[in-house]
Amino acid sequence: MEPDLFTAAAEERREKDPTSAPLAARMRPRTLDEVVGQQHLLKPGSPLRRLVGEGAGGPAGASSVILWGPPGIGKTTLAYVVSQATQKRFVELSAITAGVKEVRAVIEGAKRAAGGYGKETVLFLDEIHRFSKAQQDSLLPAVENRWVTLIAATTENPYFSIISPLLSRSLLLTLESLTDEDLSALMRRALEEERGLGGAVTLPADAEAHLLRIAGGDARRALTALEAGAGSAIAKGEAEISLQTLEESVDRAAVTYDRDGDQHYDVASALIKSIRGSDVDAALHYLARMIEAGEDPRFIARRLMISASEDIGLADPAALPIAVAAAQAVAMIGFPEAALTLSHATIALALAPKSNTATTAIGAALADVRAGLAGAVPTHLRDGHYKGAARLGHAVGYVYPHDVPGGIAAQQYAPDEIQGKRYYEPTRYGAEARYADVVEKVRERLRTDHP
Repeated sequence: MEPDLFTAAAEERREKDPTSAPLAARMRPRTLDEVVGQQHLLKPGSPLRRLVGEGAGGPAGASSVILWGPPGIGKTTLAYVVSQATQKRFVELSAITAGVKEVRAVIEGAKRAAGGYGKETVLFLDEIHRFSKAQQDSLLPAVENRWVTLIAATTENPYFSIISPLLSRSLLLTLESLTDEDLSALMRRALEEERGLGGAVTLPADAEAHLLRIAGGDARRALTALEAGAGSAIAKGEAEISLQTLEESVDRAAVTYDRDGDQHYDVASALIKSIRGSDVDAALHYLARMIEAGEDPRFIARRLMISASEDIGLADPAALPIAVAAAQAVAMIGFPEAALTLSHATIALALAPKSNTATTAIGAALADVRAGLAGAVPTHLRDGHYKGAARLGHAVGYVYPHDVPGGIAAQQYAPDEIQGKRYYEPTRYGAEARYADVVEKVRERLRTDHP
């Protein structure tokens, strides 16, 4: 294994003073059997076990893999375990600092190792989603010809962030969020083992529950918080990490939210669906999660503007102006004050009467147009402002609505193909009840005066 992942100097220092490394690093699994969670990826014959040489015989070699999941659930840990257990040459790169030059150097080294020593190379590429298309393209020949076996880690949806040719040449392994049981087992191990805290302190149930809430499913965060609490307890001469000590050490719960990944869209979706369902409290909860995570307030405001038309529409004509005003205010003031404006708009939209008729109406009209029901514009509605239009019959016979009583000119407006179609079907919710009355009267007038 090449010393790219952990330098020789760091390893030597750790051997002399194990406690110099963070608890999360000290408790990193040494074998696949020590990995907490992700058991669906660690069954006999799985791609990860084949990477470390278990069941690797036969004509089929180990496959390149892409590890996808949120931070803190074991992507880098799995790569580290492979690096420790495999008999293959192991090289690590980070997409944050590496480029095409470094990738090509690894590939050339892999070719030399294979040709000169018969040694296969495993390349771990962290945060592959940060690589551009051209940078990802540079990996294709090496993966396709198996000059390297790739282990790539990403927190972003690979179907959006990784090029299709690379996906098709790799196995996509989805890591699951760690459960509280997984984290509890990890913390017990950290409390008891000598490489961890060596039994120096205990963790009572109430403090453990608080720590799990702080962790938010992130093993690294859990161990970091545990180490902070243990340090405070030891400094005070206490034999256990009390709830009070833990609260003093870590005074804030972590928000489970990634601004650029799936949770970004999942929480935004939950916000909109809570507004649609008129659950103002749930809507405020999701809004708070987005704000606390540092979400762009303009993104939130845009979602609220969409909601105002999609789910409220004419049931409350004031909803869209409120959302637009909120977006304008947010653009001018920013956080933290923008939180008040977004709360204002969210509450107003959640409690507004709901109607999706604006959505269904344009959807039905678009469906007909896409199905070919466009038809010719009636000649009396066509543009008659240019010379010769009258000879073509354009605008001839058009009745100007402002010239007739009531302002409704009974004439054909729709093409023949959709004459009589009804796209807008108003509800009787909120202010839209008035539109329902109006549209029926108008349609009746048009039917009476123009069959």
